[in-house]
Amino acid sequence: MPSGSPHGDRTPDAPGVRPEILASWQRSQSLGIDRERVALPIERDLDPDSRLSRAAAPVLARLYERFSGVPVTLTLADSRANIVDRWGDPAGLKLMDAASLVPGANVDERFMGTSSVSMVLSTRAPFVVVGHEHFLHDLKELTCMAAPVRDPVGGTVRGAVNLSVPRALADPGMVLVLQDATERIAERLLELSTAREVELTRSFRRAMERGGHAELDLGSGELSRPGGPPPRLASQERLLLLERAVELISSPGEALAEVPLAGNRVAVLRRRELHHGDAEGAAVEVSFQDVNGAGTAGPATATARDGRRVPLLNRPAGTAEAEVRGHGVTAEPHAAQSTDAWLLLVGEPGVGRLAAEARGRLSLLNEAGVRFGTDLDLWRTAEQLTEIAVPRFADLVVVDLAESVLAGDEPRPGPLRPDTPLRRVAAWAGEDARGTSIGGVNEPVGYPAGTPQARCLEARQPVTDSVVTAALAGHPAGRTHPVDVLGEGAHSYLCAPLSARGSVLGLAGFYRRGRARPYEQDDLTLAGELAARAAISMDNARRYRREHDASLTLQRSLLPRTLPRLSTVDLASRYLPADARSGVGGDWFDVIPLSGMRVALVVGDVPGNGLQAAATMGRLRTAVRTLAGLDLLPEEVLAHLDDLVSRTPDEQDPATGTTCLYAIYDPVSGRCTAARAGHPAPALLTPDGKAELIGLPTGPPLGLGGIQPYESATVELPAGSLLTMYTDGLLKEGRGYQDTDARTGQLLASLDDAGPELEDICDRVADALLPGGPHDDVALLLARVHALPEEQVASWEFPSEPSAVARARALTRAQLDAWGMSELDFNTGLVVSELVTNAVRYGGQGPVSLRLLRGDSLICEVSDRSNTSPRIRRAATTEEGGRGLFLVAQFTKSWGARYMPQGKTVWAEQIPQREQSAPEADEQALLAMFDDLE
Repeated sequence: MPSGSPHGDRTPDAPGVRPEILASWQRSQSLGIDRERVALPIERDLDPDSRLSRAAAPVLARLYERFSGVPVTLTLADSRANIVDRWGDPAGLKLMDAASLVPGANVDERFMGTSSVSMVLSTRAPFVVVGHEHFLHDLKELTCMAAPVRDPVGGTVRGAVNLSVPRALADPGMVLVLQDATERIAERLLELSTAREVELTRSFRRAMERGGHAELDLGSGELSRPGGPPPRLASQERLLLLERAVELISSPGEALAEVPLAGNRVAVLRRRELHHGDAEGAAVEVSFQDVNGAGTAGPATATARDGRRVPLLNRPAGTAEAEVRGHGVTAEPHAAQSTDAWLLLVGEPGVGRLAAEARGRLSLLNEAGVRFGTDLDLWRTAEQLTEIAVPRFADLVVVDLAESVLAGDEPRPGPLRPDTPLRRVAAWAGEDARGTSIGGVNEPVGYPAGTPQARCLEARQPVTDSVVTAALAGHPAGRTHPVDVLGEGAHSYLCAPLSARGSVLGLAGFYRRGRARPYEQDDLTLAGELAARAAISMDNARRYRREHDASLTLQRSLLPRTLPRLSTVDLASRYLPADARSGVGGDWFDVIPLSGMRVALVVGDVPGNGLQAAATMGRLRTAVRTLAGLDLLPEEVLAHLDDLVSRTPDEQDPATGTTCLYAIYDPVSGRCTAARAGHPAPALLTPDGKAELIGLPTGPPLGLGGIQPYESATVELPAGSLLTMYTDGLLKEGRGYQDTDARTGQLLASLDDAGPELEDICDRVADALLPGGPHDDVALLLARVHALPEEQVASWEFPSEPSAVARARALTRAQLDAWGMSELDFNTGLVVSELVTNAVRYGGQGPVSLRLLRGDSLICEVSDRSNTSPRIRRAATTEEGGRGLFLVAQFTKSWGARYMPQGKTVWAEQIPQREQSAPEADEQALLAMFDDLE
């Protein structure tokens, strides 16, 4: 019972409530049905002219007239508990509408809770639910009585009729009137059959009454007769018995058949001739016996001329003996033994065959509805279509789809053109051909104009033909065709278009061996329905694949496609998703080059998985790169991220709980500064030591920081050290955590034994800790660091006075000559002059530092004691200053500023171009850069 119900989850008091009602209430509560606001599923495509509706309409109309003046409502439901029709006064119908009891609504116990109709369909007997026994509070003022409508043959419950009346007006006699009405509906069901079927069925019913036979309910598989529990049949067993019964009815020379069943049982079918007027037909009865002579009591038997033991049916002795003698069987007395026989099928040879084939078609469509769509995969759905159709509908089935559909593209509306490229995606000829090579699968196929396949695709209608002109048309010579498994000769062929949402995706071809069973009109309809249902599932699979591929593309684009190539750090990485189909989740890593040849190493883990986690990861990764570009300290980056996640106005940010590790490596000093927000500590392997974890202060995950600050720690990294950063998925085993210390020990041990190649180390770590694949997303980042040699670093310190500019320029020129980089003399001299001049003018009191770093590029850094942020601005024509940073930006690849605890550093980077001579100064061009916009 939902917690929102005013009556809670309390089970009703036992007094006045029957045990079966109590059991139904308990089941309804376990299903979570709301007693106040029930939501019933609505079936929109019920057949308003069904046999049940036609049989019941006049009977119930007269029944409603009989209760004229009494506020009653009548409801007709089918065997699936769907409301088919209603009769009643306006007030009663309004009450039903309020309770969602409208035509098409399903009033099964799974959706509505306890009701008279659901009780009838479960007990298969008349049932009355008194007001307080109703599960829905809206119906507690009513007394509802219902009775089943049974099929005259076999006793199958075809539906139920419910009569509702206010409790004060309920009368026990109403139940008897209702039962009379349902019996009349059953008679009308029989009257709606053909006259010949009616006569034959009545003939058998009279014989059945004389012989005391019971009946077999093929819908439920229950055999009902007075005394003793009936045996049960599986669905496949019922289908097999029906098919064999059709053969018996259609073969007048055959009277008996044995069908082996599971559990060492044998079903014995016996054909009985029926004659009534000019109608001639047969009835097939079934009895059961155990192969070992135990279990179900065997019927009376007789010895045939060939020595076989033949079961006798329970009928008057004279009739039985006469029939036995007519078949050349010598009867043996079994006066004390009873025989259990049940009606299986009645009809004329042709009528019986058509009825069984109709049941077979419905069974086939039912299986298709159950199996199609269970796997969102185009290829698997095509295979399911072939498996369903073979062998009940065809001996061989092939499925061809358009190449564009397989690629996930949106199909064009309308028919397929004859020249549309097709590919065979499935071919099946049954279990007997499992070891046989069926050619053509996953190969292109084509059908020229005029072939049945082309006509099928053009007309979008099923087409039937012969395999001689259909199956081999357009097939490349030298290839094995699937139809070869059917053998030589002509075979029946039927092709149906795979149409969905106004587009044709491909076609399905059905083959029957030989021409003994050609495809008929009913087969065309069935094939079209099968193909249409399969096509809907295939189109859903295509759409899912397209959206899935788009999601994967988005997710993977959020991770670095390639790692940057750096002279001071060797890099390798792995991203291992827990679900390869879902793709990237919320784990990420990043490598961000910073000024001064430094590099930021980042690893993070967003809670959850799937597309939302990936999108959140992309948002955080972008924020990290933006913050890294400001040259902030690691603890400041994490503080800004925590503030970003915590400031979500309406609801909790999906990034809440994200863990992150942010580290900055400086190759000049050989130091690494790192901070973490709830993330596992990184591992460090020095060239002459063992792997160990770096002790970092632990900060809270993002969004949970509050006022607790993040802290960083700095460690010395000898040249050649290996830094390993990872997410916690690397330490998980199974669906939870193993001993963290033990898993960490495995990680460190795998690093101790690692070789020089980083890619091999990644594989070794994954194999050691994730031998069966990850159970959570894993991001792994390895960085082997290298220090910048001293000879590639030059630094000076000057007093904060104007003379420092000329000295700095002279020292820079001399250093560039020593490094063999004279081609950068002009640009570098200009940059150094401008940066040192600004430091002297605006850097406050204190020395000015100049540092040159030589690597793949040349970096000039000027530091002072001021925290004033340098920025480019447009100087007026009358101003003497304000143009220095314009010049720096013009003659360098990039420039920027970073801040220290005391002061700042302004840097500029240049890329050497040795093949070009130093540019000459173009004074006019430089001056033109600063013209006013006016």
